[in-house]
Amino acid sequence: MNKITLKIDGMSCGMCEAHVNDAIRKVCGEKVKVSSSHTGGTAEILLDGAPDIARIKSALKADGYKVLEVNVEPYEKRKGFSFRKNL
Repeated sequence: MNKITLKIDGMSCGMCEAHVNDAIRKVCGEKVKVSSSHTGGTAEILLDGAPDIARIKSALKADGYKVLEVNVEPYEKRKGFSFRKNL
């Protein structure tokens, strides 16, 4: 699994976040996890496999946003809490 962090120019409200999330889901598929922040100017994507950064940038550009930076790093899911005690 990969964590992709995008620095995005052009987001100014909650609707912008929704547009960015929708554009990314259209490119990466519905099962991708996406969260955006207009105040931080970022979008974080959790994705199995390699991302198609060029397609993501193109989709965001078509909606009026500009990707300024891209950071891709491996991501491991955290395991949940266990309430079971070792006896």
